[in-house]
Amino acid sequence: MSQKREGGECVKVEVSSLMAAIGIISGVILGWLGRASATKKDTEQRASSGAAIRSDMDYIKKGVDDIRVDVRVQGERTNALAERVTRVEEASIQANKRLDKLEE
Repeated sequence: MSQKREGGECVKVEVSSLMAAIGIISGVILGWLGRASATKKDTEQRASSGAAIRSDMDYIKKGVDDIRVDVRVQGERTNALAERVTRVEEASIQANKRLDKLEE
């Protein structure tokens, strides 16, 4: 009978060792799958974030281009106004000279 017990204990030890090994292997597999899933989600989040940043940068670039156009137009208006002021000053000088001649 002692041999049966030893044999039974040996089977119990083998079964519990097998169960422990299965538990360890399933833990490793589940951990690996969880990590793969987290990595995939992280990659998708980074791609989404990158796309949003690119979209924002394109929006900013368009805004800067619009501002450049506005500044160029404003510069042209300023130049035109400066030319008109110069002509008005010249005309004013000529008018003052004529008034001076009339007063004499």
